[in-house]
Amino acid sequence: MGDTHKPNILVFSPIQSEVDAYADHIRNSGFTSVKTAKTLEEAEKYLPGTEVILGWNFPTQLLCKPVASSVRWFQSMGAGVNDLIADKSIPQNITITRIIDQFGAYISEYVFSFLLDIVKDGPRMRQSQLERRWDPFISETLKGKTIGVAGLGSIGAELVRKARAFDMNVHGLSFSGKQATLVDLHFTPDQWGEFVKDLDYLVLTLPLTDSTYHIINQDLLLAMKSNAYLINVGRGALIDEGDLLSVMREGHLQGAVLDVFETEPLPKEHAFWSMPNMFVTSHLSGPSTINEVSSFFIENLSRFSSEQPLSGMVDRNRGY
Repeated sequence: MGDTHKPNILVFSPIQSEVDAYADHIRNSGFTSVKTAKTLEEAEKYLPGTEVILGWNFPTQLLCKPVASSVRWFQSMGAGVNDLIADKSIPQNITITRIIDQFGAYISEYVFSFLLDIVKDGPRMRQSQLERRWDPFISETLKGKTIGVAGLGSIGAELVRKARAFDMNVHGLSFSGKQATLVDLHFTPDQWGEFVKDLDYLVLTLPLTDSTYHIINQDLLLAMKSNAYLINVGRGALIDEGDLLSVMREGHLQGAVLDVFETEPLPKEHAFWSMPNMFVTSHLSGPSTINEVSSFFIENLSRFSSEQPLSGMVDRNRGY
């Protein structure tokens, strides 16, 4: 890296083993000025002189205080930054970046593990084994089914690639239209009703913004086919959960796979836990692994040090 500037870095996470592991990766890459914090008090202690923060659940109220006046860049450890966008106290001069291009394999495998289990009736096969019952049957196939991917970023693009391998019809909806050529039919945000009406599976990978909050409501759910499935690996608040609950209780949708929720952890008393054909998982479809996040951050640190554009830049006006 020659004579490029090596900034003072603060790694923040409430998990001690996590911050230590990140710090080790960063130091081993040649950036040696690294401090770690896991509490608000520790963060406040180490902020003076800090230029770069790698953080998760960071106490952002500190960023508008004089102790944080040196901070120039905040790197989130995850892909979702709606909490940072919503926090208007973060000074505009602090650049925010998010992790990109790391979750496509994980999330697409998660989605297709459920789609295959559903279409091949995995529960029936497992029950037959438990009952020692010989039960040959003809399952359905994903071939010829129509999947709709809402959000055609790196995650959506990988979902499309996997769907092609299963000979599915692929529809997509996106805001920019940059990836429209990936799909058989492309829709824009003013065409949600048209987009969902012919789908067998609707997969949400969208970021949460003002325009996507509760975008999936009763009207759109009822516009879907009664035997369709909804899969959400984006953000919980993309769906009006009350509307989804009532529509599924009416038996309109065949099922839903939800990995994200408005309130996390999902409260134990929530009806989703026990609903038939509702698959609930614990926000695990797209893990932020220490090795991969560290590699992304270290590459960005090299860019920062040599004053090159950073990867994963967040546009606060756009919301992601």
